[in-house]
This record gives sequence, structure tokens and C-alpha cells, in this order.
Amino acid sequence: MIRLAVSGACGKMGSRIIDLASKEKDFQLTVLLEAKGHQKIGSIVYGVKISDNPEEIKNGDCLIEFTNPLATIEHLNICVKYNKAMVIGTTGLSEEEKMKVKDASRYIPIVFSPNMSVGVNLLFRLVREAASLLSEYNVRIIEAHHIHKKDAPSGTAKMLAEIIKRQTGKEVKDIKSIREGEIVGDHRVIFDSPYDTIELFHSAKTRDIFAKGALIAARFVVRQKTGLFDMEAVR
Repeated sequence: MIRLAVSGACGKMGSRIIDLASKEKDFQLTVLLEAKGHQKIGSIVYGVKISDNPEEIKNGDCLIEFTNPLATIEHLNICVKYNKAMVIGTTGLSEEEKMKVKDASRYIPIVFSPNMSVGVNLLFRLVREAASLLSEYNVRIIEAHHIHKKDAPSGTAKMLAEIIKRQTGKEVKDIKSIREGEIVGDHRVIFDSPYDTIELFHSAKTRDIFAKGALIAARFVVRQKTGLFDMEAVR
């Protein structure tokens, strides 16, 4: 049984993770965290009281974190303190904050990915292969999300651009971000030449694909001793 802690418990992602985990036999919800002053602090969800005390992370085996960079780094330090595994889906971390995640992985196991969707991680793999074969093509990335998303371009779009740069040595300078309605997440990579155009596209229909991916990552990471993993390493 995996004792699960979820940060951002009342958020759109956190609430879906909690709901799906409650239906899985190998997870026990033990810690639900929200920011200080949140109106639902003290509420009971699936038998667990929502808390604003991050020290309670010590009562879980793994923390799933979909919040903001400041909270993520605070909780990262607590996970190291109590030797707890961590799944990080927070986007918008600075390079310095990413280095802190990498440093922490010397002491605890961490799955860190801008996108927990199995489908999007397949997209990463397909884009890697396409970029290696189409290195002379011009590349554009278009990503679309709901109006509430704060970072732009999305972490997934940045990852796609990084994959292309590694394969071709070229920066992707044309990244378009759309913030509209309640779009869950669309990512389109366009390889264009004078002779043809090739597009790779992923569209998320529901946040459940990210929540399911986070739970798959949690099952994986609690079996590791230390290390930094992306979703392609998750089995």
C-alpha cells in the first residue's frame, strides 16, 4: 500500500488525482495539502483532513506536487528531510529551481516531468525521431491551454523545443501560445519544407490523463532509492 500525499489538493489537478487514487486499491490517501488561508483547510475529503502544514508530508510515502514553483521547492526540501519520494508536475520552475530538484535527487527519488500524460510522452518520442530525420526542416510549435494557465509557453512546449534542439542543434524560435476558454492542453509540432509539411499533434480531452500518469509515476518512484527520472523512464 502506497501512502499518498497530494499538494494542491483542491486544485483542478489535485482534486482529480485524489479522486482517481481513492478508487485504486494500492493507494491510501494520507496527506492532503493546500496553501495557508485556503477556504477548504480543515475540510474532510475521502476521510482525510485538508491541511496547510507541509510537515505532514512525513506521513506519506510519496508526494505528488502540481502547484507553483515556490511551494514545490518548499515541499522538495521537506521530502528530502523525511526521505520521501516525489512526483513533480509543476511547470514554470526557473533554471535555479530545476537545479535544486536535481540536487535533491541525490537523496530521494523524483519523477519530474512537465507533462505526466503517457500520450504526450509518446509525442516526445515521436518528435525526437522526426527531428533526427528532418533536421533541415523549419519547425514551429503551437500550444493551447485554458485561460487560467499562468506560464507561457507551456512546460511541454519548452520540452518539445529542447528535444528538437538536442537532435538538430537548432533553436525553435517560433512557439505560439494560445490561452482560450477551458482548453485542457493541445500541442502541435509542425515540420515544414518547400516540398511537404509534417505535423505531430496531441490533444488532451480531460485532466484525467495527467492524473493517471501521476499515479503511474508514484507507483514507479516509490520503488527507487534515489535519482531523477522523467516519464519515459517510468515503467
